[in-house]
Amino acid sequence: QVQLVESGGGLVQAGGSLRLSCVASGSIRSINIMGWYRQVPGKPRELVASVPSIGRTNYADSVKGRFTISRDNAKNTVSLQMNSLKPEDTAVYYCNAQCLEWVGRTSDSWGQGTQVTVSS
Repeated sequence: QVQLVESGGGLVQAGGSLRLSCVASGSIRSINIMGWYRQVPGKPRELVASVPSIGRTNYADSVKGRFTISRDNAKNTVSLQMNSLKPEDTAVYYCNAQCLEWVGRTSDSWGQGTQVTVSS
């Protein structure tokens, strides 16, 4: 099994910054894609940003130029630096990792979510 633990959410004023972090642990042989999603009540979960083990990062149009995703493959961590935050960025943010486990199966794992609230 794979566990993801997030940290770094909180309350910030519009224009401020927050940094989210996520560490993956468990029976991980390798991690293909790591990413951050967000969800507000009544709406589906949406991709914010993702980063493959090799290749280019991907961002939602709404966060391009403001958010930066990064990962440390040696530590199985992924971070999301969020700058110039807007009230519409308010959501629960979830870490995601698509893993290959040592037992040979692939898994799509999620963190418990961390609340980000941006006040106007």
